[in-house]
Amino acid sequence: MHHDPNPFDEGTDENPFSNGGGGGVGGGRGGGGRSQFGFRPAEPVGFGGGRGDATVDIPLENMSDSKGKAKELSQWESDLRRREADIKRREEALRSAGVPMEDKNWPPFFPIIHHDIANEIPANAQKLQYLAFASWLGIVLCLFWNFIAVIVCWIRGGDSKLFFLATIYGMLGIPLSYLMWYRPLYRAMRTDSAFSFGWFFLCYLLHIGFCILAAIAPPIVFRGKSLT
Repeated sequence: MHHDPNPFDEGTDENPFSNGGGGGVGGGRGGGGRSQFGFRPAEPVGFGGGRGDATVDIPLENMSDSKGKAKELSQWESDLRRREADIKRREEALRSAGVPMEDKNWPPFFPIIHHDIANEIPANAQKLQYLAFASWLGIVLCLFWNFIAVIVCWIRGGDSKLFFLATIYGMLGIPLSYLMWYRPLYRAMRTDSAFSFGWFFLCYLLHIGFCILAAIAPPIVFRGKSLT
């Protein structure tokens, strides 16, 4: 019966765990029929699975960008403060020179225009100015009512062109009547300007003509249905 020699025998000259020899673990026998076991020295593993020392680069672009944005914001704020101070200084200079400052105060719930008949118009002309203001409010109400009535007719089967015409009448008639004749009359009453009075009379004649046309509503523009 064949017996393999004992690798741990004191009489054995060769070390089975030495690097010499050629057999692997559980492999064949080499170099005199003895098993050899080979060991490889451990290698350092770097961060992230790489070998050796790994260098981590920290990008500084974000830090520089944030500093640049903060600097731009501070410059913008200082420029805004400077402009506000310049506007206040100009307003104070105009007040000291006696130039009237027109602050928006009407209507009270949402001021969009400047209107102060009691304090800016002479007492002998205030009644006429109030009458002109009532006339302007009248055309505003009429154009708004025309818009609502034409919408109702359109819903009940009218032509869509009538709705667009009513919208044009309202969007153009209200601001143009204020700018073309009421505001010049207000300025003329306050400053006694002959040019403003002349411009008012010319534009107010056109305004009266439009009101007559709207009241008659002749069948010349979409059979008169765009005006109520």
